[in-house]
Amino acid sequence: MFDLYTGNVRHMPHRTALPILVSSSVQGTVLVALALVSFLIATRELPAVPDVLAFVAELPAAAPPPPPPPPRVAQAVPQAAPVNPAAAPLEAPTAIAPEPVGAPMNDIAGVEGGVVGGVVGGIPALAEAPPPPPPPPVSHEPVRIGGQVSAPALVKRVEPVYPAIAQLAAIDGIVILDAIVDEHGRIQSVKVLRGHPLLAKAATDAVQQWEYEPLKLNGSPTPFELTVSLWFHFDDKAKKRS
Repeated sequence: MFDLYTGNVRHMPHRTALPILVSSSVQGTVLVALALVSFLIATRELPAVPDVLAFVAELPAAAPPPPPPPPRVAQAVPQAAPVNPAAAPLEAPTAIAPEPVGAPMNDIAGVEGGVVGGVVGGIPALAEAPPPPPPPPVSHEPVRIGGQVSAPALVKRVEPVYPAIAQLAAIDGIVILDAIVDEHGRIQSVKVLRGHPLLAKAATDAVQQWEYEPLKLNGSPTPFELTVSLWFHFDDKAKKRS
């Protein structure tokens, strides 16, 4: 420190400056070499440009010529209807022409077997139409008794005979029958629905003799169908209506 005041300062060489100088010179040499190489390799010729690839689509086939038009059909010329000389004209005539003399009446169209000039004695009376045929008879199917349809009154009732063989076998029970009555109130057919065979025959024979008052629907006699139940009891051998 005292040397600064006296002026006797000794500068010592700095040892770290040498590597920096060496590194800078090497880098400069490399850069110069790269610049020279680039100038030597570069040329003035431009790179070849590749050809442009073009895709050409195939043209469609030409459409076939249109078919020739069909031949024209000759239209049929409407034929004029034959003129009837006896028909009234549709248009007023411009002049009055004299009628032909001695024209045969047979030339005028008419009805075979008719009278020339019209009907003798004037217009005949219109024939009266025949009377309409009578209506067919209305056939009514048997109506089932029940609901709003009530069975008519029974005017004749025959009691069944208790079979002797059923009495010996002590067989009793109920027999249910389905009966169809005609429009006059008489039994038309009887069908056993339920019951012992020994009792069913006696019940069927008795019911076939029954008679009812005719059933009328809308004032017309109508057959009907109903169910009849008969009870056979072994004690008193009497039938009771259920």
